[in-house]
Amino acid sequence: MPPELLKELPGYDPDIEKNRTEARQIMQKLGYGSGKSLPIKVSARDLPPAHNTAVLLIDQLKQIDIDGELEIIDTSLYYPKMLRKDFTVGVNAQPGGPDPDPILDALYGCGSSVNWDHYCNPVVDKMIEQQSMESDTARRKQILWAIERKLAEDFARPIIYYNRFATCWQPWVKGPTMTVDSGINSNRREDWWLDK
Repeated sequence: MPPELLKELPGYDPDIEKNRTEARQIMQKLGYGSGKSLPIKVSARDLPPAHNTAVLLIDQLKQIDIDGELEIIDTSLYYPKMLRKDFTVGVNAQPGGPDPDPILDALYGCGSSVNWDHYCNPVVDKMIEQQSMESDTARRKQILWAIERKLAEDFARPIIYYNRFATCWQPWVKGPTMTVDSGINSNRREDWWLDK
């Protein structure tokens, strides 16, 4: 989504202090603030990326009168906990890729087995199906941006951070295919060779 459209979504205004002031006002309407914080647990897998993200999230939530407590969960127990909806806030990395089609239906589609918070909006389901069938790239982008707007307005599984990947290699390593949309795709090492 272009920055000029993105900044119109709830919470995406680049003026961070303005966002925090609006969030504190919402919390005050709910009876929090002035020394009274909302206590919540923030569940995260026992892996550094999830743990670190949860710590940063908790720090940011304090700015708007939400007192997060970190709950570290072993990976073998984390996903069953999510499927049971036994969480308040769960930090979880979601897959991505060059095409949003399979991700949208899996994470936001009504009835999907990995739609852990059970978000269900028939209008969004129809839009997901519509973008999946759209062959015109420009029209498909418009539909995807409309989906993104609706998900942000509904606060459906809000995105807390975007993971970044980088790949480094020595000049004598030949054959790797670098992609611009994923640090994982095209990482097939059977095509690599050493020129040394």
